[in-house]
Amino acid sequence: MMTLRQLAAEPPSIPTRAGWYLADLGEAKGKYELFIRQSPQKLKVLREHALIESAVSSNRIEGVEVDQSRVATLMFGKPALRDRDEEEVRGYRDALKLIHQSGAKLSISEATIKKLHRLCRGEIGDAGRYKEKDVDIIQTYADGRSRVRFKSVPARRTPAAMAEMVELWRRGLVEKWIHPLTLVAALNLDFLCIHPFRDDNGRVSRLLSLLGCYHCGLEVGRYISLERIIEENKERYYEVLEQSSQRWHEGRHDPWPTMNFLLFILTLACKEFEQRVGQLKSPRGAKTELVEHTIENLTGEFGITDLERLCPGVSRDMIRLLLRDLKAAGRVECLGRGPGAKWRKRVVPLKEGNKTGNTGSAKRRNAKGQNRMRES
Repeated sequence: MMTLRQLAAEPPSIPTRAGWYLADLGEAKGKYELFIRQSPQKLKVLREHALIESAVSSNRIEGVEVDQSRVATLMFGKPALRDRDEEEVRGYRDALKLIHQSGAKLSISEATIKKLHRLCRGEIGDAGRYKEKDVDIIQTYADGRSRVRFKSVPARRTPAAMAEMVELWRRGLVEKWIHPLTLVAALNLDFLCIHPFRDDNGRVSRLLSLLGCYHCGLEVGRYISLERIIEENKERYYEVLEQSSQRWHEGRHDPWPTMNFLLFILTLACKEFEQRVGQLKSPRGAKTELVEHTIENLTGEFGITDLERLCPGVSRDMIRLLLRDLKAAGRVECLGRGPGAKWRKRVVPLKEGNKTGNTGSAKRRNAKGQNRMRES
């Protein structure tokens, strides 16, 4: 609550970088709303893909991984769960669904935060209950050494700190101390510094940020996984948290490294949304387009396993078929043999009268290949 206290005490001056991010986000929000009105049927695959990526990435940041072949079933089926890791991924999915279905109608309150934690924990143990013992944030190194990165709020003071944090958030929205998206970032930082639960604070903080964006009218997290983008920038994520938490207890910390980071993540998500929607031609074949888009944005060599990780929910067989047809079209080449073989994109020279670089026969081969595939 110390960051929110700072903002409540005096009107803050927004750093130049944060101003740039907010300007970009304002422009992106207008485009986002236009896309939602014009292309509602095209967005189903993005919703499904973001749900999978968010559940997998947020858990993977915390060291929880599941069998890649089970991901789609965990997200959209009702399988018997094999282990604790699968319970946590399924629980995070349920928390995401609650936020996506309720949106801004789901208040940011202590009850909501406890419910999100209860879902993340799979409804077991101390799920939904504040910590009973003091918990410090400890970093462990590969050689076995460890250090305390941050001393969180003591357990006896946690309920009061959480109540104040929620009240300051509510006041900030009503009294408009600062742009609401920066208020979301401040809420996220204060939550992590309070560290109210014994475990799973990181996952709840990401859910809280998503819910905060809904309250600000920015729903891009429904279609683009904020958690996946955070995972791709994980080292920076931990770095800015440590910078902004120094002297937090005294209220003399600098919150802007962490606040700028969240604004940066939201800006990347909006740009990706615009790009992805522009490439979705129709609901049919959307998974094929997803894999092709992923390949197009890869640099260097890649394998089938890489595509499975980047395109959860798309089967290995479908990826193999698509690679075979892209190879026939001259768009990719295989660099070896066997399931571990690497691939890379080919540079297709432009031909006179054919600005796309694809011959008519290649297009026909692509079309035939796509007709043979079944969306899994």
